Amino acid sequence: MIVITAPTGNIGRHLLPLLLDSAAAHDEELRVVVRDPARLPDAVRERAEVITGSHGDAEVVDRAFEGADAVFWLVPPDASLTPEDAYRGFTRPAAKALVAHGVGHVVGVSALGRGTPLAGRAGLVTASLAMDDLITGTGVAYRALANPSFFDNLLEEADSIREKGLFTDAVDADRRAPLVAVADIAAAAAGLLLDRSWTGSDSVPVLGPQDLSPNDLARIMTEQLGRPVRYERQPLDELYTSLVGYRLNEAFAQGIVDMKRAKDEGLDAGVVRTADTATPTTFEQWCAETLKPAVLS
Repeated sequence: MIVITAPTGNIGRHLLPLLLDSAAAHDEELRVVVRDPARLPDAVRERAEVITGSHGDAEVVDRAFEGADAVFWLVPPDASLTPEDAYRGFTRPAAKALVAHGVGHVVGVSALGRGTPLAGRAGLVTASLAMDDLITGTGVAYRALANPSFFDNLLEEADSIREKGLFTDAVDADRRAPLVAVADIAAAAAGLLLDRSWTGSDSVPVLGPQDLSPNDLARIMTEQLGRPVRYERQPLDELYTSLVGYRLNEAFAQGIVDMKRAKDEGLDAGVVRTADTATPTTFEQWCAETLKPAVLS
């Protein structure tokens, strides 16, 4: 039995089809935890057991983890909370349920940066690494998918790219760093969930095929979209003010700012890309298949 949390999120909606296609061949049953089952595709409701509710709720995870062999764990960050409460606080009921039900394996969505000088002052990344420590402390076999920023974050700027030919971030325009497609994260998770020969606790970097800077992204988007796209760097104090203006918890907003600052100082640059840590989807491919339809629709 594999339990999938956040099945309708950016990663979960890519992970579910992979597991549905492979579950029978691996003699696996699937169970999903979702707030709104109506958001699930019909195929999922027909082929997987559905537990309704939040996986941050103790009663829900107690039901969801009963009889489970493996869990895909993803925290949907709640910007109304502090980073500590949004990550470790949300995960505490699940950690207790993992122990209570003897779950053997957990694959979690986390971040790059562990072991670097920046890890302790990287905002949301620091909170995510603390969540990993909480899960590891339960004694389960744990693999934390250590991710950089996602290509897919640019979908939030589709309107700005369409209307102004502009996207923003808070890092230096020439700062090269790994970036990854969420579909590749889902594929890495599926592989670990279906082949549970691993033991102990470790991080699994998921690095994409190459390092790219904001200027590289602008150049590739210009080529793929057939229209000029440029990058504009947003000052961190301006970013904080805008986030608080959107009524984010002030500590959570500061956590985003601290994460952006750490990334600009090289937080994601400490892992060497190898055949095992690279993933296949290029930014060019992602632009053609995902961003272009969103911008030109």
